[in-house]
Amino acid sequence: MPLLIVLIGILILFFLVARIKLNAFVSFIIVALFVGIAGGMDLNSVVESIQQGIGNTLGFLVLILGLGAMLGKLVADSGAAQQITSKLIEKFGKKYIQWAVVLTGFIVGIPMFYSVGFVILIPLVFTVAAASNVPLLYVGLPMLASLSVTHGYLPPHPAPTAIADQFKADLGKTLLYGILIAIPAIIVAGPLLARTKLIKRVRASPLKEFYNPIIIEEKNLPSMANSIFTALLPVILIGTATIANQFLLEGHWVKKIVNFIGNPVIAMLVAVLIGIYTLGIRRNKKMTEVMESLSASVSSITMVLLIIAGAGALKQILIDSGVSNYIADLIKGSDLSPLFLAWFIATIIRVCVGSATVAGLTTAGIVGSLAQMEGVNAELMVLAIGSGSLMLSHVNDSGFWLFKEYFNLSVKETLSTWTVMETAVGVMGLIGLLILNLFV
Repeated sequence: MPLLIVLIGILILFFLVARIKLNAFVSFIIVALFVGIAGGMDLNSVVESIQQGIGNTLGFLVLILGLGAMLGKLVADSGAAQQITSKLIEKFGKKYIQWAVVLTGFIVGIPMFYSVGFVILIPLVFTVAAASNVPLLYVGLPMLASLSVTHGYLPPHPAPTAIADQFKADLGKTLLYGILIAIPAIIVAGPLLARTKLIKRVRASPLKEFYNPIIIEEKNLPSMANSIFTALLPVILIGTATIANQFLLEGHWVKKIVNFIGNPVIAMLVAVLIGIYTLGIRRNKKMTEVMESLSASVSSITMVLLIIAGAGALKQILIDSGVSNYIADLIKGSDLSPLFLAWFIATIIRVCVGSATVAGLTTAGIVGSLAQMEGVNAELMVLAIGSGSLMLSHVNDSGFWLFKEYFNLSVKETLSTWTVMETAVGVMGLIGLLILNLFV
């Protein structure tokens, strides 16, 4: 019976989000109410669980996502993203241009939300393709593979950060493992896929109304070193702390300082403060101008936070009603790997609902108790869900239509390019984490 309740709840979520087009936050709350009441919970307890789930989820994420949005805005408005793109392409040359855009997508994609990174980098992709006289998808697909992987796999992006918090996974290890898995996934789904006959036969061309890049004069751009350092500073701080912990003695004062600076919240705060100076004040921008830009960036993530809050409410209902433990008990008797099960459930929900974030957070609520089982690596569970949440993007995913319209493709062509690329990312992620699971 509990499993049937969850299945009906997911179908209701799919119906509300994909069919009726109801706001995802409202849909999550409705489904949480249904699952709680159908699971036999007291009515007041249902409301209390929803409140607790929202509070517990947002407490950590408001800081991470808010500061992440600010850093992404600084990187975008200052021209740092443009500088990284142009310099890498200049250094790599036409022969290795795919690797230049892959690296650009990865660097810019870490601090920046997917949709923001897409809108900022796609005009630059159009420019690069025209200047190099190469097919648009030859450089566009590798760029988007990088953006997609960072969105689905790596903190500080919303879903992996929220899931890591739910599973009590180490954020630094999640980031490092995610980068290890991301590299082969990007290579296969980006440069290698873009060279296949399947992609080569599709002729993409940008619509004129979307090809209106805001190009900053080179003399007004921040330096390459400044751009990369500021964009990657959170990764540097978190990664350094994770690696240093393997060598420093427990309780040593240096370890305490390193852990403090490497804490994701502190790392993001330090990066934003340094970015305000290096990408703002030092480049003769007024403090009021920079602050207005940061305020605008935070307003853009309001709905993302609400959606994550709604998913947190559903997660708490699944736990308090006993459904999560019931599902865990069922799965314990299975011969299938918990990592594969998490990936598969995320894939199913992704196909039904469309949103990678919704799919990832819903899956985390369903399989949350699995991540706490003995012998299960919580960090790899985060990556398993992230990989599955990127699978089989199709017509119910906003990213699908964004790609279709910007590249001026038919639905069939988008399915044979974008959907194949996203699926390759998801499959390679699963293969990578199963291999990594043998060593960690």
